[in-house]
Amino acid sequence: MNSSDIHVLAEASVTSLRVKPAPQASAIPTQFSYSPSDDGTDENLLILLHGLGDTNVPFARLGRSLKLPQTATLALRAPDLVPFLYEQAFQWYPSFDQLGDLIERPDPSPALNLLKHIFGHLMGECGWPPHRIHLFGFAQGGSVAAEACLQWWRRELELSSQSRMTNKETPVRPFGSLVTISGPLLSYPTLSKPCETPVLVFRRPRELKDEALVAFRKGFSRVKDVERAGEGMPRASLREEWQPILEFWSEVLGWRPGDGLYEVTTGTSN
Repeated sequence: MNSSDIHVLAEASVTSLRVKPAPQASAIPTQFSYSPSDDGTDENLLILLHGLGDTNVPFARLGRSLKLPQTATLALRAPDLVPFLYEQAFQWYPSFDQLGDLIERPDPSPALNLLKHIFGHLMGECGWPPHRIHLFGFAQGGSVAAEACLQWWRRELELSSQSRMTNKETPVRPFGSLVTISGPLLSYPTLSKPCETPVLVFRRPRELKDEALVAFRKGFSRVKDVERAGEGMPRASLREEWQPILEFWSEVLGWRPGDGLYEVTTGTSN
């Protein structure tokens, strides 16, 4: 083992709790499913957003089945029922016109306002720092997750710019990561500085074209493109579909060492 494989780490801040408080139903105005980390250390929070016509329930099961180290999961249900259906099927924003046709240029503002409110609760009462919050969304949920990252980044840029005027510059804080499964951006980003949240775009050729990557690379500084045949979510039966996502998470998820100052790693340092 090389000496470069041993990194001296500072003790975690006393304000960064090993076990985070669970989100409160009174503070989140939609149904959700929260699971703390299996290993007893809540260092990361993976927020899962389902697609059009679904609920949070299957994504809560997915989050638990992943068993990511030191990672709690929060599966959110979209706020609105899909019209014209007599079942539990939800949408993140108005998706159909009065004739039942899909809206070509939807407005995700209702979902973004909801997530902004939820982020405030998670970072405030629950103690999650932005760089430890990771987003995962499928289709419409992926679009909402991506737009939420950009909305957060814009606000952080504004706050940093305002702080420079008072000679007390504050850092710009990106989220920990974003994984979108066939969920394109709904807008074309115009930013003074691309968002530094690492992004993995998992796409099916028939569901998300190459052109969609142009918008992602305009809005984000680090975008990984994974293309696979088929349709829908990555299939659990095919290791090659989940493998790039798991490898991506292994690069971006935070890690809290145990008691003491040393962590032994096998990878090369960045």
